[in-house]
Amino acid sequence: MKILVAVKQVAALDEDFEIRADEKDVDEDFLLYDLNEWDDFSLEEAMRIKEESPDTEIEVVVVSVGPDRVDESLRKCLAKGADRAIRVWDDAVEGSDAVAIGKMLAAVVKKEAPDMVFAGVQSSDHSHASTGIAMAAYLGLPHAAVVADLKYSPGSNKATIRRELEGGILQEVEIACPAVLTIQLGINKPRYASLRGIKQAAAKPIEAWGLGDIGMSASEVGEASAMSRVRRMYVPEKGRAQMIEGTIAQQAARIIEIIKEFKGA
Repeated sequence: MKILVAVKQVAALDEDFEIRADEKDVDEDFLLYDLNEWDDFSLEEAMRIKEESPDTEIEVVVVSVGPDRVDESLRKCLAKGADRAIRVWDDAVEGSDAVAIGKMLAAVVKKEAPDMVFAGVQSSDHSHASTGIAMAAYLGLPHAAVVADLKYSPGSNKATIRRELEGGILQEVEIACPAVLTIQLGINKPRYASLRGIKQAAAKPIEAWGLGDIGMSASEVGEASAMSRVRRMYVPEKGRAQMIEGTIAQQAARIIEIIKEFKGA
């Protein structure tokens, strides 16, 4: 049996930063990279299933789309117990949106043919919450988002999940397997990598795949094929609060004036 876990290396801002010259992103020199928080929980859920089923041979495979620096995050996953790590990249992938990344991950899933696919609900940098669902759409598999509890026996053709809805409501449903599940924070308690695990991970190979390895072409990825793109990134001007004095009628009149000024009336 095989569980595939899609992970992402996310970027966080340093205390001081500068916008790139093209105004489309932050200069990479001012970014700090780490494994996405949601993906820690996804990996832990896969490891939980593996460790609770000692009589079943289970392979946990992590996959990520990104350049060479992503190897550091993949090695963290290997140090926590993942069996294999795959990194997909090609220079043509630069500028791809979440949907294109989902399509690439779906191509990896088709090639690996896992019994279950996990991904984090969202990433801490972009928070689109769309990559996992896009992956499921391209695969045509049953899927569920914001999974807060999972009951699954390896090899079973169904699983029982509890997912979060709006307003703190939980919904319990049964889903056919294989399925794509996006995992929510708090479903488990992610482990720390042991010193032994870190040493073993350093010796494990990370499989580097290109677009050709997953049957895709450069025309399917990149900024040119993206359905959304960043037009401009900038630091907004800081304003000041203004206290409106006077009677209620005077305050209302002043608010109307401010709205008219804002609209250019």
